[in-house]
Amino acid sequence: MSAYDERPWLALYGDQPADYAIEFENALDMFRAGVERDPDGVALQYFDGSITRRELDELSDALATGLLAHGFGPGDRLAVYLQNVPQFVIAMVAAWKAGGAMVSINPMSRARELSYLLKDSGASVLLALETLYDEVAGDVVPDTDVRLVLTTSALEFQTRDDERLFAGVTRQRHEGTTDLLELVAAHRGEVPPPVGLRHDDVAFLTYTSGTTGVPKGAMNTHRNVVFTAQVYRDWVHAGRDGAIFGVAPLFHITGLIGHVAVSLLAPAPLVLAYRFEPQVVLDAFAEHRPAFTIGAITAFTALLNAPGFTKDHFASFTSIYSGGAAISPTAEQNFLAATGTQVHNAYGLTETTSPMTVTPFGSASPVDPTSGALSVGVPAPSTIVRIQDDEGRDLPLGEIGEIVAEGPQVVAGYWGKPEETAAGLPGGALKSGDVGFMSPEGWVFIVDRKKDMINASGYKVWPREVEDVLAEHPAVRESAVVGVPDEKRGETVKAFVSLKPGATTTPEELMAHCKERMAAYKYPRIVELIDELPKTVTGKILRRELRDGGGAG
Repeated sequence: MSAYDERPWLALYGDQPADYAIEFENALDMFRAGVERDPDGVALQYFDGSITRRELDELSDALATGLLAHGFGPGDRLAVYLQNVPQFVIAMVAAWKAGGAMVSINPMSRARELSYLLKDSGASVLLALETLYDEVAGDVVPDTDVRLVLTTSALEFQTRDDERLFAGVTRQRHEGTTDLLELVAAHRGEVPPPVGLRHDDVAFLTYTSGTTGVPKGAMNTHRNVVFTAQVYRDWVHAGRDGAIFGVAPLFHITGLIGHVAVSLLAPAPLVLAYRFEPQVVLDAFAEHRPAFTIGAITAFTALLNAPGFTKDHFASFTSIYSGGAAISPTAEQNFLAATGTQVHNAYGLTETTSPMTVTPFGSASPVDPTSGALSVGVPAPSTIVRIQDDEGRDLPLGEIGEIVAEGPQVVAGYWGKPEETAAGLPGGALKSGDVGFMSPEGWVFIVDRKKDMINASGYKVWPREVEDVLAEHPAVRESAVVGVPDEKRGETVKAFVSLKPGATTTPEELMAHCKERMAAYKYPRIVELIDELPKTVTGKILRRELRDGGGAG
């Protein structure tokens, strides 16, 4: 037994239990308990439109029966390609009611990315925004296993049609697709037969990038979802005092758990605003007066810098947490000074179904005097976090090594990838790939990343994927992509490129080449043309040398 098994962090728990009893067998039971408890309460608020829990239950019943009528069955996957709209939550619950799982897809994914995700997940149904079907999915679907395409409009469930978000957006119909709400209307009043979802069944597949750079579908089970929703409700006070605001994108594990799942458990209203636009978000804060949110510190910084921001915009919040991107002590202090509210730090991965370590509610995270890093909290209840060396041996408290986690939030594995599961989740413990240490009191600090993953505004970018796209340009000989510091995004993507002999191009052309082929957060914002990339004697590119010498200008 090592110091980690003794769980020194429990002394910081206050009145929180060391371990949680998981309250529901599955997330569908969790949802139904919330409906029974508060059937006429608001489940979803979308601008001037609202959906009660009873209505959400009826809408998801109708969609589930519609899915079943089209051959969807137990274990099947429903891919959701949406922004933060009510249809996302309706589809999630409907997939469970039909005995299946949801595949959450980043709405910024372009054709090559969407094609991979649909093929890898084996999704048989796709629900997409009409605009995304028109721009991307329509050309992708024929080469996948998708049998039914449902489309929907971001204009549904509200009448305000805010020009800042929806200018030029019109309803569209595409040949070979079925309108979501028409399918729901056709089955309104029908109830799907009971399903026996088990705690180890997959609730949703959430795609992450691993050490190979190939996206992997993390199998977030119903047990994972219920447990982590409880952590948000009981540990960070989400949904206790009022509405939850969906700052984070719902497709991301933070949005899936810290917005949707906990709102179903509490139950509490979930306020959605389509996508993050600072002025719109501030207006929604003023109108709906939410009590909790969690998002990347870069999003909160954007709100503080938005025209018209005042401290009153945050006056209704009783709990605010940040995850997805590291918080500096300066950013934490600036947020407190600007809003009068403490932002609490948290840390987790897709593979931990969001929370791994959490700053206790009402506490300030300590700052490591040596590195200047702000702690990301202490291990959540029922969770063991260890710091290990490269051989998987526990290191003494205070020593730097890889962060490894065990607990009810750790996923069962990666979809269809047993070798990657065995490597990344040996014995069910997650090797995070992040490097840090734990203080004698149990505070966890992240000091570096083992991987070369770039973290831009909370979105993770794998360099090899960008390099592969650059390699498609006829003028490119070699490229190396790194993350460099950026005031607004935390990190931004920079590409160093060497050209083929006699070839010519410009940084702007290469950026445009990538922008056309990748999600918006992935393409390089800086391109530097150089004669030769630095390499070792064996030909390996010295990425660290480029990173250390190449700032964001």
